[in-house]
Formats: sequence, C-alpha cells, structure tokens
Amino acid sequence: MSRGEHLLQEQFGTTKRASSFYENQMLNYLNNKMIEFITKQGMMFVATADANGNCDSTFRAGSKGFVRVIDDITIIYPEYKGNGVMASLGNIMENPHVGLLFIDFFENNIGLHVNGKAAIIENSQLCSYNIPEEIINDIKEKEGNKPERWVMVKVDEAYIHCSKHIPKLQQMDKEIYWGTDNEEQKNGDYFKSKQSMNQ
Repeated sequence: MSRGEHLLQEQFGTTKRASSFYENQMLNYLNNKMIEFITKQGMMFVATADANGNCDSTFRAGSKGFVRVIDDITIIYPEYKGNGVMASLGNIMENPHVGLLFIDFFENNIGLHVNGKAAIIENSQLCSYNIPEEIINDIKEKEGNKPERWVMVKVDEAYIHCSKHIPKLQQMDKEIYWGTDNEEQKNGDYFKSKQSMNQ
C-alpha cells in the first residue's frame, strides 16, 4: 500500500471500498488456496524497477509448478537462459522490490498478485537456504540444468486479481526449445529492430 494510492482514494471517494479490499482480500503471507494456485501455474509476469524507479516488466514461463513455494512467505522461481541482458535481475540488484502476477487464463480465470523482496541465488547456493529436501529433489528431477540461477521472493503482500476482465484462452501444444540459441526457433528479430537501426 502506497501513500499515493491512499491520496487518490481520498480524492476520488474510494477509501471505504479500498479499506474493505485491504481488510478482506490482502494478506502478508500465502494461504493454502494461494499456494495451491501457484503450484498449478505455468507462467507469470514480473515487474521490477531500478534504484531510480525505471521500470521493467517481463514474462516467465515453465512447466506447471515451475515457481516453488518454500513456505507461506517464501517462493523461488528459475531464471532460464535468455538474451543475456538480465534486465530484471539487474533491477533486483539495485532494488529488491518485485511484483509478480499469476493469471489462470485457462480454467478459473483468476489472478494472484504477490509483491515482495527478491534476492538472486546461484544454483550452488540452493541447499544453504533451508529448502525442504522434497523441493530440492523435485527441482533436480524436473529442472535438471535448465535454470542458470534462481530468484527467491519474500512475500510482503498477496491478493486477488478478480476475474472480471480476464479473457478465457485455450492452451495449445507447442514445442519449447529451452535455452536455445537457434535464431529461427527464438524468432528473436520478429519486430525487425536490427533493420530499423540501419534505415
């Protein structure tokens, strides 16, 4: 909850409605229903900002349950090989505050916001963080050497994103080429940026 949102609630007369939301929908931990929801998701959106407030939003995906819940205030997610820019991780180094948004577009059409503080963890460090053995074994079995590192998030806020404007989508099969450098498989210049620079 920010000072800005409270000022706008007062300005636009939504303070009572917002207070009801805070009291009835917002937790500072993950309840059992939220944990179950996260373990069924195969994608999420991640928002970060650097020390000056410059923002970045990105998309993360994996097999269902790629985000692991360690306990009711701790989750981790893998960072797979990408374009090498590391915009999100760079922001986290400067400013640990992150906003995660999980949306179930396919079954229940509901979303979950998880805001918290993040830290970057190397694969070799996972065992030093009191992660339960069954989760470590699950990571080894399902992830193998795909993750380059992990992000651990300590939960500050968890709350619903209501279904009102979430579209119902159909999930289709697609072959995923994890960590590939093949330009055709990546479709990395879809927007023809390189050509635009030479004009």
